[in-house]
Formats: sequence, structure tokens, C-alpha cells
Amino acid sequence: MTRNRHSLKDVAKRADVSVATVSRYLNGFLELPDGTRSRIDRAVADLDYRPNPHARRLSLGRSDTIALVIPDIANPFFSRLAAAMEACAAERGKMVTLHATMNRAEREIAALDNVSRDLADGLVFITNHMPPPEVAEQINRFSRVVILDEDVRDARAPRILCDNEQGGFLAGQLLFEAGHRKVAYIGGREDLMSTTARLQGLSRGMQDITPLRSYVADHTAESGRQLAQRFLDECDGETALFVGSDELTVGVLEVFRARGVQVPHDISLVSFDNVRSLHLFDPAITAVEQPVDAMGRRAIEMLLDGDWDNPDFRQTIDLLPVRLVERSSVSTPNAIAKPPLPEPQTNQGHTQESDQ
Repeated sequence: MTRNRHSLKDVAKRADVSVATVSRYLNGFLELPDGTRSRIDRAVADLDYRPNPHARRLSLGRSDTIALVIPDIANPFFSRLAAAMEACAAERGKMVTLHATMNRAEREIAALDNVSRDLADGLVFITNHMPPPEVAEQINRFSRVVILDEDVRDARAPRILCDNEQGGFLAGQLLFEAGHRKVAYIGGREDLMSTTARLQGLSRGMQDITPLRSYVADHTAESGRQLAQRFLDECDGETALFVGSDELTVGVLEVFRARGVQVPHDISLVSFDNVRSLHLFDPAITAVEQPVDAMGRRAIEMLLDGDWDNPDFRQTIDLLPVRLVERSSVSTPNAIAKPPLPEPQTNQGHTQESDQ
């Protein structure tokens, strides 16, 4: 079923005023006598008039929407970021429109193209890989854009990042003080700014001892499973593992359980993010906690309140602090002996809930 859609002209005719008067009144730009206001309000109600959002954007030069380009809404880290941004935007009378890219460059480019046509009031861009130059070129066309969580090379936009280097340091310091001297790292892609910073911090916290091995891939549970298999097959006395995200940690723990590796008896483990319910795992997992909610709110605040007329503002890097949440997954060293532990006997349908 369809219904007749009345126009601004219909409202003006019913209220016996000009179209310009109705438009300026409805957009809050005109004070009118009580009688005139009543006629317009009554005409709007009688005709069930609904403003055309595209026409409103053109007339006001704003849309009251903020576009969010995000890799994966199913990932708890990104969904929590999105929720924090939506809450902050709602306080400011804005809506957040979501564009999920599955962390693929072609979808990032398509999303940015769509956002540019929608006249959004601003853009928050999040990626989880190093995008090609075309993405930075698209970003640089926006008048207001904030890059969140990971860097985008050559993009002219302020960044909001957590202190990844300090997070690595806190993990390394904890492991070193517990007596660990041989550690390994499982994390995101090696071209990510966060991977480099966390590894640098880890070495600094370990008194300049570098990880014996680093295993990197996507921040997914599947990557965690694959990298954990490699780590156990190649393990040569490592007593601790620093894992670069909770999603990776879930995969790592699935493999550890299947192969009989006990945390922290055989391997101490520290995760990064603390967005999952790591306190419910057995044992509860020590983690470096990112200030996810603060990052999301800060992105909206910077977008709406930033000094965008100042060219130097686009060079801003807002580095938010992290903290270490100590639980039960780190103890004194107890190295795994060679040869590698037996292959898993369980089926592939093992789910993360069984680790909790």
C-alpha cells in the first residue's frame, strides 16, 4: 500500500502562508505570531506532512548524522566502540550511520564513496589493516573526519589511538617481574601501527629482551587458532605469550585446551583489549585494557567540537592511556618440554563458550 505524500507547498497552502515561511519556521529559523504558528502546526498534522530528509540536508547544509566506517560489527571491540559513539551522538542530537567493510579495501572505498554522497556531518573511520593509497585519498576529501584505533598512511585527519606501546610495556613488565625471559607474541598484521608499538613496548617492559617468535595475522579467533598451532609446534622453551587482542586469545585458548596446555601452569598469557568477559574464563585472563568507551566518545566530541578551521588540527594525535587488569593467567615460568604436544582429539565444532 502507498499513501499520498504531501509537500511543503501543500502545507503552505493549507496554512495560508508562503512556502518560505513554512520552511524557515519548521527549521527553527523564524519566530511567528501564535495564530500563524497554530495554523502551520495544524496543517502539518492534518496533512501528516513528513519533511524530505534529502531536501532538508540541502537546505540546512547538515544532516544530523555521523557516518561510521568500521571493519566488523560482530567483533566485540568494534561493536562496543560503535555503541559508545552512538550514545555520545544521541546526547548531541545526532544519529550514527554504520558502514561495515569486512576489513576489505574495496568495501572501504565503496563506503567512503557512499558517505560522501549522503552529506553526513562528519566521518569516523576505523580499519584493521593498512589500506591502499586510494583510501587515504578518499578520506582527504572530507571536511571533517577522525581516524580511530589504527593509522591510515597519508590521511590528513586527527587520530585517536590508545597507547599501544605503553600497553606492551605493562604486559612485558608483568611477565619479566614474574620471572619470564622467553616470551612469544601473537598479534595483528605486521604492517599495523599497533603491532609495531605493542612489540616495542613488550621488549621495553622485558628489559630489552625481544620475543623469541612473533606470529601475526588478522585479529580473529580463527587466526588465533592457526597461530597457536604454529606456536606449539615450534615452541622452544617459551614460558609466556602476549596476545594482541581478545579475539585472538579466544582462538589460542581453544587450541591450548585441545592440546592439553594449561594456563598458567605451562604457559602464562596476557591478552590485549579486555572487551570480552575474560574474568569468566578459567583461569581468568590478565589483560591490557583499552579505554574503548572513552575512545568512542572522544571521536564524536572531536568531530563536532574540533577546530577544523585550523590546519594544524588535522595533525592531532590523541593518545589515550591503557591499564593492566591482573587476574590469574600469569605465574612463574614452567617451560613446555619438546617434542610438541599431541594433536587435538576434539572435533572442530569446539566453541569459545566452553572456555568460559
